[in-house]
Amino acid sequence: MSLAKREEMLHVIETLSTRYLHGKVRAVRLAVIALLTGGHILLEDIPGVGKTTLALALAGGLGLSFGRIQCTSDLLPSDITGLSVFDREEGRFKFVKGPIFNNIVLADEINRAMPRTQSAMLEAMEERRVTVDGITYQLPDPFLVIATQNPVEQAGTYPLPDSQMDRFIIRSGIGYPPGEIEKGIFRQGSIRDEIARIPPLVGADDITEARREIKDGIYLAEKVVDYIFAIVAMTRSHPLVVAGISTRGGINLADAARANAYLEGRDYVAPGDVQAVATQVCSHRLVLRPENEGLDKEEILNAIVKEIPVPLV
Repeated sequence: MSLAKREEMLHVIETLSTRYLHGKVRAVRLAVIALLTGGHILLEDIPGVGKTTLALALAGGLGLSFGRIQCTSDLLPSDITGLSVFDREEGRFKFVKGPIFNNIVLADEINRAMPRTQSAMLEAMEERRVTVDGITYQLPDPFLVIATQNPVEQAGTYPLPDSQMDRFIIRSGIGYPPGEIEKGIFRQGSIRDEIARIPPLVGADDITEARREIKDGIYLAEKVVDYIFAIVAMTRSHPLVVAGISTRGGINLADAARANAYLEGRDYVAPGDVQAVATQVCSHRLVLRPENEGLDKEEILNAIVKEIPVPLV
């Protein structure tokens, strides 16, 4: 397996997490895993911990275009996808692209958008295209949606439906940095201007090649497939759960495990790779029974993973 592109991806993670996003190596790594799998990531955390900064830094370091959607209750689908406007000089309608036509799109506070507007992103996230006035437009490649939401504040929000949650390969928080690092951030102040000047460390072609290396070069043994299936199956029969992990969720878990193995420098998926990403890939897909809604989905998922015998590979 060629490691050339792997080293470049690791360089992006290390540079962004040590020079710009201090103490956020885990969040940067998960975002890169989402990108390498062709998926999307939901960052669920309180305001002010660096979710927007992460998205901006990732776009800069990867040399990709960036678009931002500030979700509000009056946001319209056309504010996301774009719309046709009449050009008087040419005497015809022209399509004006919305912010979704970027490589990395930050959907900030996505749960503040109305359900109809949230659904406008479904085709884009799943099909990598949007349809406006009966015409379909392809989105750029690579394409990554980084959505954020505040799990604490509920007033004026519209919970994401299960169908939308299932479109995110990863859900994670960012959390506070370690104390000494946070004090250093206090001394340094805002780095938003510095983030805007991050030089590209790789490009779109490098990401495409890294994806090809993962697809063609990372072996998924039958024992590991059985291990993934056992986790998925147990979520479906768990007494606290009314709907477990979907087939799409199982595919996403396998893909994320492949990407994790790739970043670890192995040409095969180990059970540890599955365990490393299982919580972030699977917990948000669990639909708990009404009487269990207050329980922690991550704890339930972790307990399920611990019950499954680990195969020898």
